Amino acid sequence: MNTADRLIELVGINPAEFFGVNDSNLRYLKTFFPKLKIIARGNTILLNGDDEVMDEFERKFELLVAHFNKFNFLSENSIDNLMLSDGSKLLSNDDGSETLVHGNGGVKIKARTVNQKKLVQEINVKDMVFAIGPAGTGKTYTAVAMAVRALKAKEVKRIVLTRPAVEAGENLGFLPGDLKEKLDPYLMPLYDALRDMIPHEKLAVMLEFGVIEIAPLAFMRGRTLDKAFVILDEAQNTTPMQMKMFLTRMGMTAKFVITGDMTQVDLPHKQKSGLAHVLDVLKDIEEIGVIRLGQSDIIRHSLVKKIVTAFEEAEEKEKK
Repeated sequence: MNTADRLIELVGINPAEFFGVNDSNLRYLKTFFPKLKIIARGNTILLNGDDEVMDEFERKFELLVAHFNKFNFLSENSIDNLMLSDGSKLLSNDDGSETLVHGNGGVKIKARTVNQKKLVQEINVKDMVFAIGPAGTGKTYTAVAMAVRALKAKEVKRIVLTRPAVEAGENLGFLPGDLKEKLDPYLMPLYDALRDMIPHEKLAVMLEFGVIEIAPLAFMRGRTLDKAFVILDEAQNTTPMQMKMFLTRMGMTAKFVITGDMTQVDLPHKQKSGLAHVLDVLKDIEEIGVIRLGQSDIIRHSLVKKIVTAFEEAEEKEKK
């Protein structure tokens, strides 16, 4: 086959941000086109190879540029997704593509995958939504972003974030420190998400005055949660009775989002997960939304997707 040269120019994009630290994104992109010589100089890319392969590269490269322009973000995982035959679906125009909230440093926090966008849409139109998926799919992060947006827009008066402290059996007395110090390790992922979206000083004030409340699930008993955006995280570690208790806390003007990963149940072996139970019990209620996220939604390090896949394959072998 004849080979030829072709030039591609990056317009309106910082090459250093697009190609990644030490050209890490560029090096990863090259692994998908082993027969193509790809050289980047500034905002110009020189290609050398077969015309058909260069055509395919240009088509995929346009998707990468569109993704970067939309999300101000490019990683090995997004490259992975966009190299797939259906990668263009990740760029579909719908309500999920809007900026959910401006994080610290002006970072635009958006739904980055098809199912994250579906989650945003469901939360917009339904008062109770379940987001189910493996680690790294952004289910909790997206839910927290929607909660912060609702609070800023004065759609709710407060945010309530909760999760079962199942690792300690919700019996925290043996741990050192006061109650807050005992609970914080189990609630840290929720703090981490908030710290990305709200300045430290402002977040401290909101926590102090109860505008944002982070508490273990046991603290929800007997309450009515109204005019609030409420997120139950790690819901796979609830019992059916705990789940019933939580869902019936819902006030007249509340928004509830329940997130969980059925592959990471930490309950005692014979204890049924409240999340699995409630998904079956409530499956016919149309007003409740259920979004299932998968491997294509994983936006952590590219290794996370491979780890999840390996575990799923191992589990399938055990079932046979």
